[in-house]
Amino acid sequence: MTVDPRGSALAAFAALLADPTRAAFCCALLDGRAWTAGELARAAGVAPSTASEHLSRLITGGLLAEARQGRHRYVRLASTAVATVIEDLAVFAQATAEAAAPTGAAAAPTADAPAGNAPAPAVRSAPRNLGEATRQSAEARARTCYDHLAGRLGVTLADALLDHGLVTDRAGLAVTERGHHWLAAQAIELPPHAGRPGGRPVVRSCLDWTERRSHLGGALGAALCRTALDRAWVERIGTGRALKVTPDGCRALRELLGVEVS
Repeated sequence: MTVDPRGSALAAFAALLADPTRAAFCCALLDGRAWTAGELARAAGVAPSTASEHLSRLITGGLLAEARQGRHRYVRLASTAVATVIEDLAVFAQATAEAAAPTGAAAAPTADAPAGNAPAPAVRSAPRNLGEATRQSAEARARTCYDHLAGRLGVTLADALLDHGLVTDRAGLAVTERGHHWLAAQAIELPPHAGRPGGRPVVRSCLDWTERRSHLGGALGAALCRTALDRAWVERIGTGRALKVTPDGCRALRELLGVEVS
């Protein structure tokens, strides 16, 4: 009897995430930035020595990439493919937990979820203090979902791109010919390998956990987010995922897409 080697590889991969601390690290890193081991330890509520052991396992397993700067050790998700897997697993895990939980007892989601047949994640639990309430409100308005825009801003942009015929959903999401011309006119570049075998999808739908509608991910979503940050249309609020649209951003989005944001 021949044993399918994919089974062993899948089991080894699953084992990397089969620990609450390692899973918490991966979810925290969905903000798309590099974190120090100490920052992740504080976020997960574990000792630095414990964090170091878990991080080493995730790095060895290929989920995280490491960079050292002086005495600091920075880690980030190893690739966009890893981020997509983490997002996908988060929504299916959440759906499974909700199905098994008593009626009305749903846990808070851990990540934005790619749209499709998966049920929408639960609404976040009530904030425990003013700081948490402020953060949740800011994230609902605008935030990053790994490397693309989410929250009310992300959904509004997705709607505008569809309404202007720059993206179509008639036979699956795709950038139209008009959309490619518009991107070129705005000097927004998509990576040349996007959409090719082994490359990142040009555009994909990602279910927004606060809006319960889809924003755009994939290479297009990443390019729009990168452009918004580089051109100071949005700026980060603190060290989390929340973003704030700047006056220049409000003007640019109004002129380019007819979008009114606040």
